[in-house]
Amino acid sequence: RIAFNAAISACEKAGKWEKALIIFSMMERCRVERDAVTFGAAISACEKMGEWVNAMEIFGFMAQSKVESPTITYNAAISALEKGCEWELALKLFTAMAQFKEE
Repeated sequence: RIAFNAAISACEKAGKWEKALIIFSMMERCRVERDAVTFGAAISACEKMGEWVNAMEIFGFMAQSKVESPTITYNAAISALEKGCEWELALKLFTAMAQFKEE
């Protein structure tokens, strides 16, 4: 898993969100468990390039996978929405994060 996470992070830094998502998908096919670092790196890769729809899809996969979302992952998802001019969705996600962190 560490090698996959490193590869996704490298793609993020290089602005190669498509390749990051290919590696992200490859993990499932190879039956490699994805963790908060994996999801966060993939969301950040999309966020950096303004791919808010893909970022939110990955955020949804994270919730379905029952992987806990750290604050940094919420921040990346909210930033992706901001870059996509989706302020209403960003506000909803921020509110959800605040409620979840209080529980």
